[in-house]
Amino acid sequence: MELVVKSVAAASLKTATLVVPVGEDRKLGATAKGIDDATDGALSALLKRGDLAGKVGQTLLLQSLPGLKAERLLLVGTGKDAELGDRSWRKVASSVLNVLKGLGGSDAVLALDDIAVSGREAHYEKTRLLAETLLDGEYVFDRFKSKKAEPRALKKITLLTDKANQAEIERAVKHASAIASGMSFTRDLGNLPPNLCHPSFLADEAKTLGKAHKNLKVEIHDEKKLKELGMGAFVAVGQGSDQPPRLIVLNYQGGKKSEKPFVLVGKGITFDTGGISLKPGAGMDEMKYDMCGAASVFGTLHAVLELQLPINLVCLLACAENMPSGGATRPGDIVTTMSGQTVEILNTDAEGRLVLCDTLTYAERFKPKAVIDIATLTGACIVALGSHTSGLMGNNDALVGQLLDAGKRADDRAWQLPLFEEYQEQLDSPFADIANIGGPKAGTITAGCFLSRFAKAYDWAHLDIAGTAWVSGGKDKGATGRPVPLLTQYLLDRANG
Repeated sequence: MELVVKSVAAASLKTATLVVPVGEDRKLGATAKGIDDATDGALSALLKRGDLAGKVGQTLLLQSLPGLKAERLLLVGTGKDAELGDRSWRKVASSVLNVLKGLGGSDAVLALDDIAVSGREAHYEKTRLLAETLLDGEYVFDRFKSKKAEPRALKKITLLTDKANQAEIERAVKHASAIASGMSFTRDLGNLPPNLCHPSFLADEAKTLGKAHKNLKVEIHDEKKLKELGMGAFVAVGQGSDQPPRLIVLNYQGGKKSEKPFVLVGKGITFDTGGISLKPGAGMDEMKYDMCGAASVFGTLHAVLELQLPINLVCLLACAENMPSGGATRPGDIVTTMSGQTVEILNTDAEGRLVLCDTLTYAERFKPKAVIDIATLTGACIVALGSHTSGLMGNNDALVGQLLDAGKRADDRAWQLPLFEEYQEQLDSPFADIANIGGPKAGTITAGCFLSRFAKAYDWAHLDIAGTAWVSGGKDKGATGRPVPLLTQYLLDRANG
């Protein structure tokens, strides 16, 4: 679906559907008043009859009215408050899109520019959230359905604004389109079945991307190379599977050659049985989403490539499959990491931190400005924060603050958890330098503490997206594309700074 921006009078536009906001208590904004005047008070009359209460997200579809060039007029409620919150703003956008999807028109015009959204004073921020909601709402995954979804008539949505704000709105749409495209790519990877989406498949996807972009260099490290690098923890995770592990290195050069890169590290466990520490069977199909950290890094890179941001970015995807077999790692095994630290594996289902710890050590060679790892790491994060907020930890307050701010601006929020020294003691092992689990208490934090021991050479942050990367169970099950908006916003801020 195409999004375009125009600065013309709403009543004068010829379109299949014109969308206009109406508040509670018969409140008409500037745009709606203009429509009311053009239609000799038709809006005022229907509101007086009580045909639309104006509650947030409520809609009323009208056929062509005298005085309008639009074939239909769609009224959408914006509530009684002077300003909408982000959640209500998204509800308005989603309600509009759901109606438009069911209509026969190929285009629509949204005259929503005079709606105020709290905390989003700039037209850019408000419009980007609107555009991302519309574009992400178009997502369909029917690749493996014998009967595909019916093609939608809606092909184009025009956003109306005034000339003074047009450039800002166009920039918002450009950024939103790149982010939505990255989210779609992330969702596709997450939703693919694990018999298709394995480490070698992801490596091939990276190669394809590299061929399409001259300023993107791609390296694939196979199992032999991982062993040569001394990545004993990484190799241990994949040794029980017939699918060999891969470390995928994508190096984007958008800035000056001398500039240090930002590094994104993604956990890419393409299927997680738990290994010898086998997970319960119920819901295990969703462990195909254990590679959503890597998928979100991939999606963020897609957005960066589309925007050609003037930064240097290295993406490291730590990909393996965690399976039980005669060759699988056992509880009690001790492995030596690339850093030289030894790890006692007490639970083979705490495997994500094992591929990540070696990859974090590998990241040192790029002399990064900052390193952010993204992982569906702990069920404990879902217990702590539910499915709305990602967990965030780090060794640098400025970096953590930048990510928290990016999450707020992108409406893809994170919440900081502590990394106090006391938690490190839970990882003590009598036989190795460190154990890979810290017991039942504070599981998300001790996982972060584990990773912190391998990230001392640079500014580092860790995002636990176990609760936010996908929706569980039922017909709506699927990858969400998060935290692509947060990560892209963080990189946009760095590019503009």
